Amino acid sequence: MSRTYHHGDRKLKVRGIRRPTDLKRLARALIELEYQQAQAEAQAESEHQKAPKAKRSKGDDDDASAEAEA
Repeated sequence: MSRTYHHGDRKLKVRGIRRPTDLKRLARALIELEYQQAQAEAQAESEHQKAPKAKRSKGDDDDASAEAEA
């Protein structure tokens, strides 16, 4: 349904009426997005923990102890 507005010699035709933002729908979408991101992070973390750790060479031990002191 369109509406026509007359402003002097100009005619403006409006095809739709803008509805107010549905805040409940927006909130649900944001919560769902956050939930999916948390799941993806948790899955990546669990896969990272399951991966075998690389063997360190003897030279790497000095770097690790230096980082622990800092």
